[in-house]
Amino acid sequence: MKRSSLSLRLAAPAAALVLAGLTATACAPSTSSNTESTKDSKSGTIRVWLFREVNNAPKEKVVKEAVAEFTKKHSDTRVDVTYIPIETRAEKMKAAFNDPKSAPDVVEFGNTDTAGYVNDGGLADITAEFGKWEDAKSVTASVKESVSVDGKVYGVPWYVGVRALYYRTDIFKELGLKPPATQGELAAAARRIRAEHPDMFGISVGAKNVYGMLPFVWSAGGDLAEKRGDTYTAAIDSAASRKGLKTYTDLIAKESCPPEQCAELGGDAGVQTFAGGKAGMAIGGDFSRQAMEDGAVKGKYAVVPLPGPQKGVISPAFAGGNNLGVMRGTTHRTLAVDFVELLGGGAYQSKMFDAMGNMPALTDVQEKVADKAPFTKPFVETLKSGTKFVPVTSAWSKIDSEAVIPTMMQEIVSGRKSVDAATADAAKKMDAAFSSAG
Repeated sequence: MKRSSLSLRLAAPAAALVLAGLTATACAPSTSSNTESTKDSKSGTIRVWLFREVNNAPKEKVVKEAVAEFTKKHSDTRVDVTYIPIETRAEKMKAAFNDPKSAPDVVEFGNTDTAGYVNDGGLADITAEFGKWEDAKSVTASVKESVSVDGKVYGVPWYVGVRALYYRTDIFKELGLKPPATQGELAAAARRIRAEHPDMFGISVGAKNVYGMLPFVWSAGGDLAEKRGDTYTAAIDSAASRKGLKTYTDLIAKESCPPEQCAELGGDAGVQTFAGGKAGMAIGGDFSRQAMEDGAVKGKYAVVPLPGPQKGVISPAFAGGNNLGVMRGTTHRTLAVDFVELLGGGAYQSKMFDAMGNMPALTDVQEKVADKAPFTKPFVETLKSGTKFVPVTSAWSKIDSEAVIPTMMQEIVSGRKSVDAATADAAKKMDAAFSSAG
């Protein structure tokens, strides 16, 4: 949810993220009086809310191009674009949901916000239009899930963010190490680096890095939760989930990343530690590259997909990212959907990559950017191998905001609780949230 990565971190750990780091928390409004309009004017002004980036000029340039193209096609239409602060989007959206007259027609939102916004009646169901959209064929099932609730589509995926393994090429060469091909090799490399360079972390990981931990759980066959009927049931306490969680939390040890220093690390802090030259490896996103280029590791790092338990296996990554949607109360539905499909289409996803480095959500565009930007290849490989998502329910924002998962990890790495006890307690809290969400 670059500090375009900031938006990406919306889809990335908050509660850290949940927007956890910006971490992407789906802090959606809790109430809404928004109703679907029966009016669908084909002229007038459509209002668009997009997130303001730290460096917003490149984004504005691309959006202006899209607006010009759109208004050329729709001569009786004006597009009014407002850039809103990511940090205060929850308050802005709550006000919009409760007062459709002041609400935008089109909105950008973090993909972990989807379920909450739908639950509060804020987003329009555009399933029919999505099905006819030419670019829909290039949306993978896991990415489509990030704009879907109960089988209905509520937006267009604009860009995605996945994590892979950054490593220090100079340190690996010095120690005769090869890029890890399994999680066991990763752990061994982390211990070796720490032993030879005690002033560095073998790998910069932390107990607050939810989206760095999840690939270990998923690759072990576990999950956060399972959907049963109309609701979810926690699965973080399953045998497979506990196995993957232990593999990750075992990295937070004095031999690789000491708990007294790493228990408090979130995803952003872990990346910054590596970028500052204080770690041999780190789990970071495609959106983390600029931090590396601006840091002490420039010219001394490379990236490979995060390995799984066995050679040849890539651990599933969290499919973070941002979407574009249409507000349920819009009186310009057709125009709003047309603009979303234009700005979220292949041509402008490519332009956004060139301008901001945002990884396209469309598979055909991903292939094109990988050819012209080799750095993206490990991330495209990760996307191709399959990504996963958090439970698609408004309960996730509660679980995230209460830091249920980070607290569980901190209890484990501090030794306060065993893996079994910590996951059992976390599962109880998750089930309570799922139950209250209905």
